[in-house]
Amino acid sequence: MRILHTADWHLGKTLEGRSRLLEQEAVIDEMVEIVQKENIDVVLLAGDAFDTVNPPADAEKLFYEALSRLSDYGKRHVVVIAGNHDHPGRLSAAAPIANMHAITLLGFPTDRVQQIYVPSSDETLMVGALPYPSEARLNELLAEECDEALLRARYDERIRAIFAKMNESFREDAVNIAMSHLYVAGGATCDSERPIELGGAYTVSPASFPAQAQYVALGHLHRPQDVKHAVMPARYSGSPLAYSFSEAGYSKSVTIIDVQPRCTPIISEYLLSKGRPLVRWKATEGLAQVYRWIEEGRDRGAWIDLEIDVEQSLTLEETHRLRKLYDGFVHIRPNYLKKEEVTREVHTDVPIETLFTRFYERQTGGGKPSEEIVQLFLQLVAEEDEQ
Repeated sequence: MRILHTADWHLGKTLEGRSRLLEQEAVIDEMVEIVQKENIDVVLLAGDAFDTVNPPADAEKLFYEALSRLSDYGKRHVVVIAGNHDHPGRLSAAAPIANMHAITLLGFPTDRVQQIYVPSSDETLMVGALPYPSEARLNELLAEECDEALLRARYDERIRAIFAKMNESFREDAVNIAMSHLYVAGGATCDSERPIELGGAYTVSPASFPAQAQYVALGHLHRPQDVKHAVMPARYSGSPLAYSFSEAGYSKSVTIIDVQPRCTPIISEYLLSKGRPLVRWKATEGLAQVYRWIEEGRDRGAWIDLEIDVEQSLTLEETHRLRKLYDGFVHIRPNYLKKEEVTREVHTDVPIETLFTRFYERQTGGGKPSEEIVQLFLQLVAEEDEQ
């Protein structure tokens, strides 16, 4: 049996107000090509299909189109669980219709294992699928005291109990997979992940995974990574697009699992190529260097976080020109080489008009104040002294 594991699509998410919907469409097209090319039997989406509990209509439309295409209109099974960004009731509302097309939508936490017969491999898949289990969605108060350590212990115990219940339904003659949207202790995070643990309270130990699971498919962390210290293979597939500049330079991928009953799975990473990468530029030579990079076509098609070394503030015209030359600039941050503190000092040996002239030159990049401006400044000083 071949299983494709993906997560954290965050459909509808923007980048500083810039739509990513076309990129999300492109990466879904790529995933559809992968499931066809790699003869995938089952697709698992481990939470955060959407970026908000009330996604835009275009994002919902893309989601349902994606599920239809990934399932090959009912020929391939797809299992989707809610993440912390998803509205559990809204996600599972279409479940009765989706089930008729081999698509399983699970919104609220459950210890019930999904039993799926996979005709393309003539095997049974048992999926212990646990949607994002917050206290609110579990409908439980895990600790009355506001003690982080106590809440962490109670939360871990509760998740362990759910997985243990699932473990009872796993079968030796079937493929057994656990799936959830959790923060597992030791995972590497990114800025684009909205925390699902309160100061670390909603954290699960790898030891809590069901012992009979052959693989644990996880969502929430956006960097593809294996879970350390897990007895069985456990992995975050990561998001298919980079959603913050903390992810700059990291490859995006989906995970493919080749597995048979009673056998250790073979895990492989399939790199994705669609979507605009997020790149950081550090221009140590000022504006001229940035213009040169733009002319050379450097990182053409990427979203750019630009930090530029300057001795004085960028003018509004300079900023507009950069954005006109290339629409990929998300941030343009000046890094001032001469950071001078403004202090109130008493200079008894330097005339005040000389101090003003020096200040004027610094602020204008070398300009000289006219005599009229100097006299106006002295007049203001005199009026201040009188008051």
